[in-house]
Amino acid sequence: MIFDFDVIVVGAGHAGCEAARSAALCGCRTLLITMDLNKIAQMSCNPAVGGIAKGQIVREIDALGGAMGLVTDASSLQFRMLNRSKGPAMWSPRAQADRMAFSAAWRRELEMTPNLFMWQDSATGLIVEKGAVCGVRTAWGVNFTAKAVVLTNGTFLNGLMHVGRTQIRGGRVSEPHSTGLTEQLVSLGFEADRMKTGTPVRLDSRTIDFTLCERQDGDETDDKFSFLPESRRILRQLPCWATKTNAETHEVLRRGLPDSPLYNGQIQSIGPRYCPSIETKIVTFADKDEHHLFLEPEGENSTEYYLNGFSSSLPFDIQMRALQTIPALRNVQILRPGYAIEYDFFPPTQLFHSLETRLIRNLFFAGQINGTTGYEEAAGQGLIAGINAAAAVKGTEPLILGRDRAYIGVLIDDLVTKGVDEPYRMFTSRAEYRILLRQDDADSRLTPLGHSVGLASDRRLDILRNKERLIDDLTGELRSTSLRPEAVNPLLGEIGSAPARQSTKAADILLRPGMTLELMSRILPGILNFPDDVRQAVEIRLKYAGYIDRERQLAERMTRIDHITLGDKLDYSKIAALSTEARQKLASIRPATVGHASRIPGVSPADINVLLLMLGK
Repeated sequence: MIFDFDVIVVGAGHAGCEAARSAALCGCRTLLITMDLNKIAQMSCNPAVGGIAKGQIVREIDALGGAMGLVTDASSLQFRMLNRSKGPAMWSPRAQADRMAFSAAWRRELEMTPNLFMWQDSATGLIVEKGAVCGVRTAWGVNFTAKAVVLTNGTFLNGLMHVGRTQIRGGRVSEPHSTGLTEQLVSLGFEADRMKTGTPVRLDSRTIDFTLCERQDGDETDDKFSFLPESRRILRQLPCWATKTNAETHEVLRRGLPDSPLYNGQIQSIGPRYCPSIETKIVTFADKDEHHLFLEPEGENSTEYYLNGFSSSLPFDIQMRALQTIPALRNVQILRPGYAIEYDFFPPTQLFHSLETRLIRNLFFAGQINGTTGYEEAAGQGLIAGINAAAAVKGTEPLILGRDRAYIGVLIDDLVTKGVDEPYRMFTSRAEYRILLRQDDADSRLTPLGHSVGLASDRRLDILRNKERLIDDLTGELRSTSLRPEAVNPLLGEIGSAPARQSTKAADILLRPGMTLELMSRILPGILNFPDDVRQAVEIRLKYAGYIDRERQLAERMTRIDHITLGDKLDYSKIAALSTEARQKLASIRPATVGHASRIPGVSPADINVLLLMLGK
């Protein structure tokens, strides 16, 4: 057996899978180390991918040449495009997945990836020489050497689970935790801290009365995540179901609060504010008599259901009694209780934008080890870490995505620049350039980049070029075709728009509120000869052209200061014109550019002007 590799990835969660695959496809001999080869890309929490802003990340991963979109499409039980009633910048794809099929599809993807090898073991330490990582030690006593290492340890670093006053060490239910790495990294100068997250109970669907729930079906369209035409949904599509808690439920939960790890002092670490446990909801929103719950299938042929909205670490008997106060769950049987888990993470201000650590060369962090939460956030980081680990091995420039280029760029810039004070989750509100970062155009933004680093295939690039050619063709037709009033006015009447008094270009008619290409196809049937994604792209680009251009101009102005480098030699402590807080933050974070410095909390516009004056800008 060969023990020497170009890149080693530790952990086969959503970050690790993307990191290992991308490093291998970028031409590096790669080893993926995981505790259990049967639990690759395990969906530890909800069996779903995408959602608000998260769906955009998945499409970006796919556009760059990653696999999350392909795997999700192959294991999807339901697909929905969220926020259809809002503008296209807010449209977000989301899919329910078959948890077992998702993991199996990821394993097949990894096994078919050239240059990629796997090893079942636990990493207990890094081999570090002269300030650079050069390998990994494992629990089985094997030493693997490598030119770069990516750590994607998820919740396993000193993981501790809580159900009431019961504590069990582990990284996930029925799985051991990992020790050694945190302690070594701290001894090397890294700062570490603790975070907490939780997961709901899993229920036996045979004991749920679905007639007392509200049915929620997916979209009837053929939408999917991947831009590749062969990617498709192949599983039987299943509904989700909605129900609610009630005043009786809340009373049972309140009686259990003295035994809640969140309220009796047992848990001290940072938890997610935006995804609170059910006990936190009844305390924070004490005036509310009900909270929405969603029953989500875990598999096409499984009776296991995930109860979204009922995350809890209360004692098992309290969870059971509270659930039985809900009419649809009167006779419910629990398969697994909800639990909270605490784990180690490393504040991400200790990273460069490439996700390489500042302290140890060629060592990269991705996923929950950086203080994030969510499969999509982890996968996006893993993809970039894998690409950049390969770049470090080959001596090429790292891939850095700007905030105007991708949600993944916003995610990484937020982590590196601002750090985290709670588990980080992506929202559309975090992005300044939402109209530029739509889910529909991720391929146009990112596939050429993915191809340039060797991840996106030639075929994927050809598909994009053909799509762009068709977009130009349809746009040209609409701008050159004139519509006579007698042809177009019946359509305008249907949408309550003023009639046309003279021949008008089809592109201008499309700009009318309520007008769509589908409606216009009644008088221009040739529109239907173009694929759905082409028609959607043309409609968005024409209708929102003013907003897109204005936002692009703003992004270009802001990008200019991102190219003004600060270097490593400035002694911020001696720049008296800076505020005290700015001196401290700049000295601690050491931003690479003025743009980076401008996004650090506590660094004001006046401080940025001081830096620009110093640099003669």
